[in-house]
Amino acid sequence: MKTFTLLLAFLLSGSALFAQYQNIVIDNNGAPEEPSIMINPKNPDQLVAGSNIDNYYYSEDGGFTWTGGNLVSPGNGVWGDPCIIVDTAGSFYFFHLSNPPGSAWIDRIVAQKFDFATHGWTDGTYTGLNGNKAQDKAWAVVDSANNNIYVTWTQFDQYGSSNPNDSSIILFSKSEDAGETWSPPLRINKVAGDCIDSDNTVEGAVPAVGPDGELYVAWAGPEGIVFDRSLDEGDTWLDDDIFISDQPGGWDYAIPGIYRANGLPVTCCDLSNSPYRGTIYVNWTDHRSGDNDTDVWIAKSTDGGNTWSSPIRVNDDPPGKEQFFTWMTIDGANGNVYVVFYDRRNYNDNNTDVYIARSTDGGETFQNIKISESPFLPYSSVFFGDYTNITAYDGMVRPIWARLQNGNLSVLTAIVDIAVGEEELVVDNARPFSMEQNYPNPFNESTTLAYKLNAPTTVTLSVRDIMGREVVQLIHHQHKAAGKYIEHFDASQYHLKDGVYYFVLNTGLGTRTRKMLLAN
Repeated sequence: MKTFTLLLAFLLSGSALFAQYQNIVIDNNGAPEEPSIMINPKNPDQLVAGSNIDNYYYSEDGGFTWTGGNLVSPGNGVWGDPCIIVDTAGSFYFFHLSNPPGSAWIDRIVAQKFDFATHGWTDGTYTGLNGNKAQDKAWAVVDSANNNIYVTWTQFDQYGSSNPNDSSIILFSKSEDAGETWSPPLRINKVAGDCIDSDNTVEGAVPAVGPDGELYVAWAGPEGIVFDRSLDEGDTWLDDDIFISDQPGGWDYAIPGIYRANGLPVTCCDLSNSPYRGTIYVNWTDHRSGDNDTDVWIAKSTDGGNTWSSPIRVNDDPPGKEQFFTWMTIDGANGNVYVVFYDRRNYNDNNTDVYIARSTDGGETFQNIKISESPFLPYSSVFFGDYTNITAYDGMVRPIWARLQNGNLSVLTAIVDIAVGEEELVVDNARPFSMEQNYPNPFNESTTLAYKLNAPTTVTLSVRDIMGREVVQLIHHQHKAAGKYIEHFDASQYHLKDGVYYFVLNTGLGTRTRKMLLAN
């Protein structure tokens, strides 16, 4: 009983202080950047991701391993700006720009559907074709109530034109048949922008669906960040756009060492059964703290977008450092808000980490945590794309970002699993070794555990029951080199009953414990 008492004391008092979010390299070939990622909430082992300009990836084990290829869309071409979504049937879609042979560059928005059974893609359908006008920066969302797909984007009369007669507008289209056909594009913004692709161009339209099928979208442009909504599946929109916030420094700004940066907004709505259900959030970055102090912000609305809070600062470091390339998601199971961004708080040069911030109180406060295992140093001759991305469901959080190492670009994710009942993210302090929460958890039959050794040591890994008794010894006093390790535990081999168990990792550097739940 003394052993069990000590084990419980460790779990309750200290276990939440120790974790390492394992980084997984998805792709390090061919200079991938500007990534997108999505989890299937009906089968969280399934994830699909994409990156510029035509790369796709899929995982069937929760993001630990990935398979990929190059997307082909006959007749449409593939020209980047990836957006990955999943519908209620578990079908994933890759939205992208076009580069059709013999036609105008980026003249349509293309959607291709992925089949997990065959690991193949459809040739694609499209919306937005309008002569030689450019269709750019699309994003899409699915309404889980009816499986409608909604997409918004920017149309340029002539991309890059400084002619005052050329303008940019926000367009909307929908599909009611799983991406087979699309409604004629509808203009939804009231104040047009220019075509320069800078602060006075209207861009950043990311749609979100409300609890009762409402459609919400915000974008940046000459009026700052503004908002629109539809209550009839996109057929009609507000007569006047609603102002959310100014954007000091504009949305097109410079970050040292980055080829091109922006603070375009991201819109999400809480569809969970949390106390914050229906809250709309808009996330962006700007220079209101100073030209060399880019910060991450969120504004929220609890009345359908009629009124908005003042901007809430997401990054929690002291003033004076750069945070940029933000993206946001909401965990549909519990309403937690997650924001991912690049961060330079720890350095006096351009070295860059990746952080996520999590809010469990409706966006009022955020806890920040570094998720990248080491910093990287970008330089301005290398294009990083225009965004990062993040997806989450039921405590399983998968951010995605681009990284530069020795002149080579790669795309990474991190295995971030927030255990049921865990109230805080875990701070990645320097320490001799670390241990992940197992995934999946709860699990039936088998689960996976990852740990990292920062120095060579001996390792014993065991499974104990709720009384602290050892029931399985997976590793016995093995000497292991420094590095990352993944262990698979098949509970069915040991005929264990449903219930609470603990992974216990003993090393010459200390002990770590993780609680897990077996539920067949």
